[in-house]
Amino acid sequence: MANILLFHHAQGQTPGFLAFADDLRGAGHTVHAPDLYDGNTFDDLDAGIGYAKQVGFDTLLERGRHAADGLANELVYAGISLGVMPAQLLAQTRRGARGALLLSAAIPAAEFGDGWPQGVPLQIHMMEDDPWVEEDLPAARELVEGADRAELFLYPGDRHLFADSSLPDYD
Repeated sequence: MANILLFHHAQGQTPGFLAFADDLRGAGHTVHAPDLYDGNTFDDLDAGIGYAKQVGFDTLLERGRHAADGLANELVYAGISLGVMPAQLLAQTRRGARGALLLSAAIPAAEFGDGWPQGVPLQIHMMEDDPWVEEDLPAARELVEGADRAELFLYPGDRHLFADSSLPDYD
């Protein structure tokens, strides 16, 4: 089973996010789910994004990087939406990555280095008509094309946080 470092989306550690982490644990994985928001959660995606802007995306990335301190290098990095930023950063830059799972977002590989690391499996899951991923979809396709072991899953629909069972976007 995998050792997973899972990062939450812009609404924070919602009950649905925590349930997602628990589902992974129930499947036998070890899951670390750090809180990058210091206990803050938001009922609305725009409010959560506003908080992220207030804290600063660089600060959130640094918090994500520090969340890996003290953990084994052999991790699968996973993130939902905003959480994709630290997950992808660590998967591309931290030695020993075992894989990455990116949900509802993708960042151009050049943002975090020279490209996707050789041999590191990658899965990206998005809804094809999600307005939030309109600009992320080209990055997702670029990542998949540049990786030797990658898959892009595009689902029908227009929901963004479809993996969070506590939110209206859940599907």
